[in-house]
Amino acid sequence: MSEQIQEMELNEILKVRREKLAELQAQGRDPYMITKFERTHSSAQIKDNYTEEERQLTKRGSDEVEIIKAKISAIDGQTVTVAGRIMSKRGMGKVGFIHIADMEGQIQLFVKKDVLGEEEYEHFKKLDIGDIVGATGEVFTTQTGEISVRAENVTLLTKSLQPLPEKFHGMTNTDLRYRQRYIDLIMNGDARDTFIKRSKIIAAIRSYLSGQGFLEVETPMLVSNAGGAAARPFETHFNALDEDFKLRISLELYLKRLIVGGLEKVYEIGRVFRNEGLDTRHNPEFTLMELYQAYTDYHGMMDLTENLYRHVAQEVLGTTKIVYNGIEMDLGKPFERITMVDAVKKYAGVDFNEIHTLEEAQAIAKEKHVEFEKHHKKGDILSLFFEEYAEEHLIQPTFVIDHPIEISPLTKKKPENPEYVERFEFFMNGWEMANAYSELNDPIDQRERFKAQEELLAMGDEEANTTDEDFMKALEIGMPPTGGIGFGIDRMCMLLTDSAAIRDVLLFPTMKSLDK
Repeated sequence: MSEQIQEMELNEILKVRREKLAELQAQGRDPYMITKFERTHSSAQIKDNYTEEERQLTKRGSDEVEIIKAKISAIDGQTVTVAGRIMSKRGMGKVGFIHIADMEGQIQLFVKKDVLGEEEYEHFKKLDIGDIVGATGEVFTTQTGEISVRAENVTLLTKSLQPLPEKFHGMTNTDLRYRQRYIDLIMNGDARDTFIKRSKIIAAIRSYLSGQGFLEVETPMLVSNAGGAAARPFETHFNALDEDFKLRISLELYLKRLIVGGLEKVYEIGRVFRNEGLDTRHNPEFTLMELYQAYTDYHGMMDLTENLYRHVAQEVLGTTKIVYNGIEMDLGKPFERITMVDAVKKYAGVDFNEIHTLEEAQAIAKEKHVEFEKHHKKGDILSLFFEEYAEEHLIQPTFVIDHPIEISPLTKKKPENPEYVERFEFFMNGWEMANAYSELNDPIDQRERFKAQEELLAMGDEEANTTDEDFMKALEIGMPPTGGIGFGIDRMCMLLTDSAAIRDVLLFPTMKSLDK
């Protein structure tokens, strides 16, 4: 069918639906004037409460009796009131059947002309797929075993003026699914289940942390200094103060101020913004959780991470074994722990314990075709080797610990080896899922690290940090030994919902304007 014919048909559908609405309004039946509708049951509350038993049923129009296994609702015969969107309709002689969908599923309405009355049945016949209706009636089980509601009345609550996609093909255009998520949620049960599950994941995180004594807090999104991560920020101008601000790239520096202030266990789940590219695992606006706990270190953060992931999986999925893209990952077993140096040695065959100078690191990088930049130091090159050779192999839950100091400006040095810091990254499926430190609380050392970051910024590194003087003042007041961690909530949701791309777990992902 040509696009021109399709457009003509769509225009006719839009015209007819608006004419139906105008007719209803002229009759004083404007659905948009209805302000509320009281339901007694959801579709799931009706359909999930049944038993299966053998029943003798007589075929219509025949004396033949057959034995089938039928669904018998525990509320058969009970009068219920339901509401939802019409997803299908058939019949419409003297008897009509429609399926309506609510958030929990679908239920069939069985509608008879002699029950509704001739006038109401005529209105019922004019309903369109996509309309939202409410109905009251008795629950019964059809001869085919489908639990249904024998409607005594049907009320149009909202007239749908746009047609839904054809039900057998749904929304096959992925770009359109992301742009028009409201239609995707209507037509695609898997999408709806994903976002319900996402909500449960976040609720399970909050429940676990509350049980551990953590306080949930909120910190600014508009900041004068976007620090705490290596990322390029979005910038804006605040007219009232005539000052430039940035959207936060991290939650870290404000949460640490709260640790200084004596709130010993704090966390925040919130949006952060990084002016970076788009791909299957990155969106410029995403959900990050950071938490900080006084008087512990990165080992304490590892224990917390293991327990949190197990709790969430068990609560949401009912198991600690998850399957992503056909690969099973077991959260029930102890998570592997390996240093970054050992991971590079294992997967790249290069031992950075034997590399002592920047020149040696540059030489082995050239030999192995690992690209580096002029300002990169030995630790940076180790990190590049890890990204190139090791990350993709870290499928099962793994903590990669003890990072080079060059890539960890906010982390405590290892006392026995000051070239490295007490930091870990948590990996699953080859993805970084979390990043944690024994937090640096030495203000003199921190100022030197900020100074080194500003030198990188002057050399053209747009992701380098700048000195946050108020944060420095807080550190000088005194921060106790602290463990901190940042979790990528979207990636966690991807794994636990078996979603291929980050856009599949973001209700409204960032999209390029259709005008460009």
